Amino acid sequence: MNELLAGAWRGARRSILLTGIVALSFVWAPLAAFSEDHAFLINSSPSLPNWAFWLDKSAPTTRGSLIFFEPPASPLLEKHFGKGPHLFGKRVLGLPGDVVSHEGAEVLVNGRKVGARLARTRRGLTLSPGPEGVIPRGCYYVGSDHPRGFDSRYAEVGFACRGHILGSGRAIL
Repeated sequence: MNELLAGAWRGARRSILLTGIVALSFVWAPLAAFSEDHAFLINSSPSLPNWAFWLDKSAPTTRGSLIFFEPPASPLLEKHFGKGPHLFGKRVLGLPGDVVSHEGAEVLVNGRKVGARLARTRRGLTLSPGPEGVIPRGCYYVGSDHPRGFDSRYAEVGFACRGHILGSGRAIL
């Protein structure tokens, strides 16, 4: 009797295992496709108020969107944040065709103040003024509400342009 039950249990386990393998193949493809366009990100900077974000690589970029991008390599970035690559999350404050201007330390997009520049980082490193003029096609002026945010206010970050943008994010925590 015990041998009969053991044999039935082995057969049931084999059936469950085979069913699981077949089911996994049906689930795997959609999960793999989903993971190619989405990611979960953790924020380690005080420039954004949230610490967890959901990234959607195919979401449209609009004014106010939160985008994640890799800024260009620069000696200041390396001195301040260490060796890259670095991933920044910032709000889109200016779209292609908008005009960026500086009035003293203030930065304006289409005549509206979006931030103020600092001369130095907290560590005393000199910051260069960011780009001015018409925002090029495929690029965005990005920033944050944090007064010490390291963003398009500074040449070391500049515009966030296509090819360096990973996608749009949404704060989840």
